[in-house]
Amino acid sequence: MTLDPEIKIEGSLIRHFSNLVKINGGINLAQGIPGFKPPEKLLKLLSASSYSDVHQYAPGSGNTSLLEFLYDKYRASSRLADIIITNGATEAISLIYNYLMYVTDNKDFNVAAFSPAYESYIHLPQIFGHKFFSIVIDDNDYFEEKSLESFFVENKIKLLFIASPGNPYGKSISKSKLDFLIRLAEKYNAYIIFDAVYNEIYFNEEQNCFSDKSVSPNVFYANSFSKKFSITGWRVGYFVMHKSHYTKMCYTHDYIGLSAPAPLQYAIAEFVKKDNYYEYIKELREKIKSNYYYAVEKLSKAGFYCPNADGGYFVWCRLPEGFNNSLKFGLDIYEQARTAIIPGIHFGNEWYNYIRINVARTDSEFKQGIDNIIEFVNRNRKL
Repeated sequence: MTLDPEIKIEGSLIRHFSNLVKINGGINLAQGIPGFKPPEKLLKLLSASSYSDVHQYAPGSGNTSLLEFLYDKYRASSRLADIIITNGATEAISLIYNYLMYVTDNKDFNVAAFSPAYESYIHLPQIFGHKFFSIVIDDNDYFEEKSLESFFVENKIKLLFIASPGNPYGKSISKSKLDFLIRLAEKYNAYIIFDAVYNEIYFNEEQNCFSDKSVSPNVFYANSFSKKFSITGWRVGYFVMHKSHYTKMCYTHDYIGLSAPAPLQYAIAEFVKKDNYYEYIKELREKIKSNYYYAVEKLSKAGFYCPNADGGYFVWCRLPEGFNNSLKFGLDIYEQARTAIIPGIHFGNEWYNYIRINVARTDSEFKQGIDNIIEFVNRNRKL
């Protein structure tokens, strides 16, 4: 089968390239799903939960024990924090987005995100007909403060997305930069959604930006259990907000999400209460870190440019000289080497010559995938 490089793909490129593997086979370095097994004790707790009385709706804001664990984690920083458990971080982000439209009467709802931007940040504004603006991340300093404030004012930004470490580019924002953005949001009556799904998957130094300043009426902090426990199919996430939002947010949640699956919340609650799950996360972090540096070394030698990442699931890299179309690259490498990656244009048209590679896979599969990418480049390189 020959794939047309001008093919128009409807919907998510992540879904498209992952489905190629699911239907036709191959190595999936496209979708952000871990190749590792969840903690065995967590699975045993899930099995045991099937015989417990936990099969009806969970409380709207979440399993009581799981909320207690989260409150202990976050209220150490601020007593002003409130939390709702959701169907994954994606629902948390979309719920917050709907809520903000509700409380602002959906007026002048201009949205911005640091680019390359995760797909939800781009497509939620498109769905609701809002203007979207991208801010290209500076590899060294993230952003320049005066320029950022001017941009913020000129474009009347109402909502800013931040991910740290990011997806697809696993760069972390410093606490000082985040504090500046929070002050900016408060000054101009705007909001921040801080996506911290990968915050415990760091490569060198933990950069925990959550503090008492984070618990501002202008900031929402989204997170998930999915990536850290390798349970993306469970869809259990949560978000932290200032108390002032809690009543209206619960009202919004009742008619959009209602509750995440009760047995899954129960199993996670029992696991985090009874076990030192941080050991599991530490081991996971080391596996991903090892894969990341392996890929960067090999890809760099093959001509890719890989800006330094601080954590997360991905290598974000510019194609070697002679390859200028990331969509064509993705389609061709799957056709020739049955290896799926994500073209950079999925994260903004300006990233036409970048690709994203998932490094959170088992050692043998991952290394074979990287070898396939390099062999494909060597075979098709334009001299």
